[in-house]
Amino acid sequence: MQYLLKIPLILCLSLTFTSIYSHTLKGAIESEDRSPKNILRDPERNPLETLTFFGIEQDMVVVELSPGGGWYTEILANFIHYPGTLIAAHFSSNSDRDYFKRSRANFEKKISENPMYGRVEIVDLDSNLADPNSVDAVLTFRNLHNWLGPAMDGIFSNTYKALKPGGIFGIVEHRAKPGTSMQTMRKSGYVTEEHAIEIAEKHGFELVKKSEVNANPKDTADHPRGVWTLPPNYRLKDVDRDKYTEIGESDRMTLLFRKPNQS
Repeated sequence: MQYLLKIPLILCLSLTFTSIYSHTLKGAIESEDRSPKNILRDPERNPLETLTFFGIEQDMVVVELSPGGGWYTEILANFIHYPGTLIAAHFSSNSDRDYFKRSRANFEKKISENPMYGRVEIVDLDSNLADPNSVDAVLTFRNLHNWLGPAMDGIFSNTYKALKPGGIFGIVEHRAKPGTSMQTMRKSGYVTEEHAIEIAEKHGFELVKKSEVNANPKDTADHPRGVWTLPPNYRLKDVDRDKYTEIGESDRMTLLFRKPNQS
């Protein structure tokens, strides 16, 4: 009799855990598990519209490239559930750069302290990311400016190899004006759509469509301290703070690429 009572109890606990962490996308975004500080950025970062545009589903295997402090990781981890998996490709665990090591350690601590992240795996950004042809979607948010040059080639190449045929590659990035030089892109943190598309197509991706969901016509992309002049960084601190608050976060491209289906 005691053994029989354990079965429904175990089933009940399992269903309870699943109901807590298996949300609709809207539910994941509105979840109380998210940081209140992160939630404040939702109106400018448009996670519901962005992830819907990318076609992210609950049962996908998704790689998030360079998740930083985990702004999007909170949402994706709350949304993706069995048999899906979220793979966070962070700075190398063997990096000799203090910032990289500190950022990776903080991210690992965040992941380990909350059962919401139970289906999150962490790999190195400069690794193969996952087994070949095993991933449904790869996403990256506001990172391309950090990779300009050979690093971007390596990451895009590994992304292509990890994706299944037909898999998607979603990119959100601070958008530079057409014709902006590489030197200015490196300094400002803004990247041209043309460059992002060129590198993606170079590695075999097809551009499916663009979205203006993260566009900001108030952003002129020519600020004294680059994109970091704007919120939430406010690199100039209190200098013209009201002006930059009024502009808001950067004007961003939102691009959806696909790895072609094999014939």
